[in-house]
Amino acid sequence: MLRVDRVVTSGTFSLDGGTWDVDNNVWVLGDDDECLVIDAAHDAEPILAAVDGRRVVAILLTHGHDDHLGAIEALATATGAPTALHPADRDLWDMSTPVAPDRDLADGDVVTVGGVEVRVLHTPGHSWGACCFVVPVLGVVFTGDTLFAGGPGATGRSFSDFPTIIESISAQLLTLPSQTVVHTGHGDDTTIGAEAPHLAEWVARGH
Repeated sequence: MLRVDRVVTSGTFSLDGGTWDVDNNVWVLGDDDECLVIDAAHDAEPILAAVDGRRVVAILLTHGHDDHLGAIEALATATGAPTALHPADRDLWDMSTPVAPDRDLADGDVVTVGGVEVRVLHTPGHSWGACCFVVPVLGVVFTGDTLFAGGPGATGRSFSDFPTIIESISAQLLTLPSQTVVHTGHGDDTTIGAEAPHLAEWVARGH
């Protein structure tokens, strides 16, 4: 039976000359035999503990910010799993990671783990290559830094745009069933139904 495990790792995020302390959610989705990892933040060891010897089908990146891929080389080496990133975030990836990703992600791609389909949604805005991963059979979506409990991800730095993230959330995420559980890149879970009524507030507030 498929299950979702959350690993919280701590480190820093650096961009545009600034550095901030952050706690990241890393998600491990799979059954008793195989799994996939969503993001590879900061420290490979606790992620490997959650993998617990299972075959890792892939390491999927929600986007290319350094706090989401700091452990990517160590995790890929330890598991032998291919890494996957949307090519629009390759510039961000290259700022912190010398080895190229193994695969490109594209909107509509499907990755299978434990016999269950995980669908890729390209959701630019927080970064140009940001992606979310929806698992319809489980009623969950992994949103990285695109959507949080309380609103959209930040768009005040390079490689980001507020109107674009609003369009991505509106078209790709708020169209999911309202009971869909949102597993975020930082902080607590939410649901599509909890966030959808606040779209107009986010637009009025701007970022």
